[in-house]
This record gives sequence, C-alpha cells and structure tokens, in this order.
Amino acid sequence: MDFTFNEEQTAIGDLAANIFSQRSGIDRVKAVEASDERIDRDLWRELAQAGLVGIALPDEFGGGAMGFTELCVVLEQQGRCVAPVPLWETVLAAAAIAQFGTAEQKRMFVAPAAAGELFLTVGIEEFGPHDPTEPTMSAREDATGSWTLHGTKAVVPSAHVAAGVVVSAVTPAGTGLFLVDPADPAVHVQNNETTTRAIAANMTFDAAPAQLLAGGDAVNWLVDRVEVALAALQVGVGAGAVEQAVTYLNGREQFGRPLATFQAVSHQLADCYIDLEAMRVTLWQAAWMLTNGAAPGTAVLVAKWWATDAGQRVVHRTQHVHGGIGVDTDYPVHRHLLWGKQIAASLGGSSADLARLGAQLALGVAS
Repeated sequence: MDFTFNEEQTAIGDLAANIFSQRSGIDRVKAVEASDERIDRDLWRELAQAGLVGIALPDEFGGGAMGFTELCVVLEQQGRCVAPVPLWETVLAAAAIAQFGTAEQKRMFVAPAAAGELFLTVGIEEFGPHDPTEPTMSAREDATGSWTLHGTKAVVPSAHVAAGVVVSAVTPAGTGLFLVDPADPAVHVQNNETTTRAIAANMTFDAAPAQLLAGGDAVNWLVDRVEVALAALQVGVGAGAVEQAVTYLNGREQFGRPLATFQAVSHQLADCYIDLEAMRVTLWQAAWMLTNGAAPGTAVLVAKWWATDAGQRVVHRTQHVHGGIGVDTDYPVHRHLLWGKQIAASLGGSSADLARLGAQLALGVAS
C-alpha cells in the first residue's frame, strides 16, 4: 500500500489548511467557546461552500464522492487548528445513512448534510467499561415492524444542534444502527461541557421511536470509521502542538541561547516526532484499508491505540516544554492539551484499546 498523497489529496489538504488557519485563530476560538452553541457556524458554512463537508459523501447527494482517506486529510487539518465544528460526527452519520438508509432518509439527511445545511451526530459510546462494537442499549421491534430504543448513550457530541442521531443498539438478532430524532419527547437529553469546552450530551431513550438503518456488521462499519476519524483528528492536534512548541522554543532564550538548543528540550521534541510518525503511519494504513474496502483486521485498533497513547504523550510534552506559560488556559497550546485528552478518552482509553486488540489477536484476526 502507498501512503503518498495524490494531487487531489494534496490539494484538499492545502485547501483545508488554508481555511482552518485563516478562520480558526485563537481569538475566534475563544469567541466560539464563549457562545451558547460552541460551534463556529461561519466556519462551517465556508467549509461547506468549499465542498469539504461533503467531500466523502456520494455525488448524487451533492457530495464530493471522494473516499474516507480524503475526509481524514481534512480532519487532520481541523485538529491542527482545534477548530470547533462538528465535522467528523456529521459526515460519518451522513455516510452511515448513505450506506444503509432508505431513499427518503438519504434525501432528508445526506444531501442537506453535504450542503452544510444541518448537523448530524453519532451515539456509540456508553457508560462504564464498554466495547463500542458491543452496545448494551436495546432496540425492540413490535408487531407492526416499528422499533423503539431503550437505554442510554454517553457523551454524544453536538447532540444539541443535531437534526438526527445515528445510534448503535443490541437487537434479538445481534446489533444494529438506528436513526433517531433527538427532539422526540421520549429522548431525554442532558447537555454537558466536555474537556474541550464543546457540548456533548448524555441521551436516555425511553421507548424512543427509531428507524432501523441496518443490522449485521453495520455497527462495526461505523465504529471503525469513527475510531480512525478520531485518530486523524489526534494526529492534527499533536502536529499543531509540536509546531507551536518549535516556534516558542526557537524564540525563547535562556543563558544567551534559544531553549531549542538545549539537549533535554531537544529530546522531548524528538520523542514527539517519533510518536507522531507512528501515529501517522498507523492512521494512513487503517484509512487506506477502509477506503479500499479491505478487511481492516487489527489496523483500526492499532491506529486507535497509537492516537490514544502517543497522542496524550505529545500534548503533555509540548505543554511541558512551554514552562509556566503552558498551563495558562488562554495560551493556544493549552487547547491542544485539552483536545488531546478528550480524543484519547473517547471510545475507551489505551488500556481498553489493548484489551480489545488482544482479544482480536487471540481469535486469530490478521493485522
């Protein structure tokens, strides 16, 4: 497999980098964090107009008809600027509807999502030790073929602005993905501020009506893509933090020379470089396999583990080398620390990743 970007992917990355860097400066991010929604709708509109929101969605619904890899290219650039827009959750929820939904569902949700006219989200995380591929929230079908959801989903991102939520649930036949209206009276939403100062919701479903998208392997399909999307975001977060550290260390002097020239400091940045390269190669391996329809094997979990474990090391080191200014909550690098910790805690930490990976290896799943 070849991880070298082609001309289109390079152009997409350059376009995304230009938009995010120009529209997500520290002052703008602070203003969004002080708002009620915690979402930069102006940036969202610009991303949609540039075709980046729908980059991986089918062209028949106004998308760019590119692949999952191209979405990850955009997400990496978002992570570099810690830009507050619900990109991965909207696109992957829309992608699930495009993959498994009915013609009416696609018309109602996929096309508007590609145009940036609405937000969507996914609910695949639950409380306590939990494998996201094995949901405990249940779905029940009545005699008329209608489905209802029973249980709770935790930390559902951007649910407060979502027009629809794609959730996982266990059924008598296995597991499945369901589409639910978050405004339904049987859906109880408790909004909370996350580590990144964004809004996420704990959602309780009390016999909430839902539409079945698909059973079978659909939950694994979505979880794989969410985990790799978060890994792409984490690569960007780490890379952005390292860039800020390099700029600071080259400009800050002690004992008549830049801090960057001190060996102990250089070692910290060298370790960050090694971690970032490992995060990148495992990310693009997993993204390549998902884009090309190959069985991912252990590749997704390996990328997830590196993003979780090494990602935290990178943001902690880069904050540490900033000294006292690094703990200033208004200083830009502090936001990279917060994002890095939030992403690392999503869908289970590194110990949970290793447990799932070990279980796969014990079953003989190929890498």
